[in-house]
Order: sequence, then structure tokens, then C-alpha cells
Amino acid sequence: MHHNEKEDTIVALATPPGIGAIGVIRLSGPQAISIANLVFKGKDLLAQASHTIHFGKVMDGKVVLDEVLVAVFVAPRSFTKENVVEISSHGSPYILQKIINLLISQGARLAKAGEFTKRAFMNGQFDLAQAEAVADLINADSEASHMAAMNQMRGGFSEKIKSLREELIHFASMIELELDFAEEDVEFADRDQLRALIISLQKEISLLIESFSLGNVIKNGVPTVIAGKPNAGKSTLLNTLLNEEKAIVSDIPGTTRDFIEDEIHINGISFRFIDTAGIREARDKIEALGIERTFAKMKAASVIIYLIDLLEETLEEILNEKEKLDALGIPYLFVGNKTDKVEAEQLEKLEIHFPDIILISAAKDQHIDHLKSRLTQLVHLDKFRTGDTIVTNIRHIESLTNTQKALDDTIEGIHRHVTGDFLAMDIRQSLHHLGEITGEITTEDLLGNIFSKFCIGK
Repeated sequence: MHHNEKEDTIVALATPPGIGAIGVIRLSGPQAISIANLVFKGKDLLAQASHTIHFGKVMDGKVVLDEVLVAVFVAPRSFTKENVVEISSHGSPYILQKIINLLISQGARLAKAGEFTKRAFMNGQFDLAQAEAVADLINADSEASHMAAMNQMRGGFSEKIKSLREELIHFASMIELELDFAEEDVEFADRDQLRALIISLQKEISLLIESFSLGNVIKNGVPTVIAGKPNAGKSTLLNTLLNEEKAIVSDIPGTTRDFIEDEIHINGISFRFIDTAGIREARDKIEALGIERTFAKMKAASVIIYLIDLLEETLEEILNEKEKLDALGIPYLFVGNKTDKVEAEQLEKLEIHFPDIILISAAKDQHIDHLKSRLTQLVHLDKFRTGDTIVTNIRHIESLTNTQKALDDTIEGIHRHVTGDFLAMDIRQSLHHLGEITGEITTEDLLGNIFSKFCIGK
């Protein structure tokens, strides 16, 4: 590339591909307004104030391509901090493509994936963690993931990281100052204070790292397994929860051999169901495989809904299953199914033995709401409702883990009374990893990797 890519004016479709009432084409760059002006007939766009909208026609020579609305944003008052033009035309893919080709023929170039957001980051509109939140926001499909992305986009997470970095920078510079006075053997950086600071930083970072398991759940749904003996009604319950026929329902024990993945949203949280074959002593080889996999799947779940067949199972058996579940150490709901077919006395007896059992009829859709509300209680999302910072991004977790390691080395160094230059190196290392999160430290590879995952036009 002999010319500077940053000087290019880029163009892309900003609305989803396909047919819609309106399609929006976005231009950004030094020539955005003048290029649009070349093909727009209505007003001289160069003479218009920022943040104004104009009606007119897009002309290809003498041919009218479409009647459009053109919004003008003059730098630096735009998303990318460059000149930006948004052309809203009719949403025919054919017309949109024609207009984009026309703009390219006038000197724009097609934007790369995520290039608009990348420019916004490069021009200081926001930091890297906030830029990534833009992608999360676009992909948010539940209230919880939307709130987490909004918090990150508003800079909640970055604020936290910044304040951690500032305290460390202060100490690093004190230690580096000592190195200038090496002959005099002075200590500007109080080692005890440094140690106390690092320990409190490590506490903060541990909390952020822990929040990732929650963040992951928010972003990708809570992995939930419905388990129980064959014919306890697992598929029926899954169908009832999903309100549709997804799983196979039959009376032959062990007929659901495949894992079926589906999700439902309850109270703004999405639960991803990993359906499993029945858990019981296997009769044949294929079933045996199914059950091995089920136990593996149960371990992968964040929550287990365990179904008891009230018609078939004795108290003894139920107790035995409950013990196995407790041993797994994964939050679970203990659910008795087929209440519609069982005598009231038997149900009362069960509730005395198992006070937290949830009694339902999957087939008759009874008490399913109670089951759902108990399900949301199991996932501790109160944390996130209070607006705590939650990490949802695997890249951030890697940086935090590396920071933690460098801080461990620093503590170790203080303990062993190593010289200032070594301490300074470890602190710089932690600063580096923290800086990777918000983008104070970046490399082309890192940026390429992040923005290439965006869709074009963002």
C-alpha cells in the first residue's frame, strides 16, 4: 500500500442485506461529502450544516437511480469522527448495489469488515473494549447480554481498568526514578505500599476474571441439561418449555439418542438446553454411549433440571438419585413429573421427604411457570443487575490472566528483595497486559483480529 489507507473514503451497506423498506449506505472519510455531492441532485451538500437531512435523487449521469434521503455529519461530529454521509434509499438489493458501485466509481472504496468501528477507535471516539462492545451490542439477543454490552460500551469496564493502570504507573515511575539515583541507594517507592497495592489490584482482577463465567453465560446462554431416567418425560418437558415439537417423544425407553440444542428466554436470561439421552444402567452398547455422554454433558452444564418419574420410582430410588446429583456439585432443580397421574397422598409424602421438590406435569403443562421462576433463581444474576462490571470477552480474560501472572511475579520479587529494575520490568509487564484490553497497547495483528470479526458496514 503506497497511499495511506486512513485517507480513503470508505463505503458500505449499513443495514442488513436482503429486501427491506429502506436500505442505508454509509460513507466515511475526508471525501465522504464531496463524493456524495457528485451523484446527488437536490442541494449542494457541501454547503449544508452538520446533522441535517436532505431529500433528492441519486443520479448516474442522466439516469435516476432512486429518490433518497441524505444525512450529513461533518467531522469530528460523527461516529467515526470523520465526515460521514448516510444515504437512505429504497431497500431493493439491486438499487443499493447500483448506488454503492456508483460511489466507488466516484472515488470511494468498499469498507473492510469492522472498518467504520476501527476508525472510530483510531480517531479516539472510544477505546478498544468499547469498540468490541459495539459488536456485542449488535449480537445481543437477550436483555442480560444487552445490558452487559451497554455497560461495556459506556465504558464501565474501561474505567475500572484505567484506574488500576494509573495506580501501577505511579509506582513504576517511582521505581524508575530510583534507578536514576542508583549510587545514592534511595527508595522512592515504598515496597510495603507497593505490595498492598498489588494485593488489592489482584483482588479486583480476580473478581473480573470470576465474572467471566457469568459473562459467558450472559452472552451465550446458560447451558442447561434436562436429565432423568428414560421416560421420565424429558422430551415432553423440553417441548413444553419450548412450546414446540423439537425432540422425539416415544414410549420406548431411551429413544432420545441425540443432543438437541435449543434456547428459551426467561426474565431476560437465555437458557440453552443441552438435551441428553436417559440416565440409567445401560442395556445395550449404543445406549451405554448415550449415558457416558450424558454424564459428560451434565458436567458441562451450569444448571441441571432433574426429572423424577412419579409413576415408576420408589422413595428409595429417588433418594439414591438425589445423592448422585448432590455429588456432582452443580446447581440443580429436583422435579417430580406426571403429577396428573398420581394420588394426592403420594405427592404430600414426597414433599415431606423432599421439601424443595418441584411437582409438575409436563404433558398437561402444569406448574411450568413455577419451574421457570425457580430456574432463574438458580443463576445468580443479581450481581449483574446491580451493574457490577462483567467481563464477557475471551480476549479480555486472557489479558487479565496475564496481568495477574505478572503481578504474582512482582509480589514474588518484592518478597525476594530483587533490585528495582527487575520490579519495574514486572510492573511494566502488567501494565502492558492491562493496556491491551482498552487498546492503549495495540498491534496491527490484534486490531486486524478484532475488527475482522465484525460485519461489513459496521
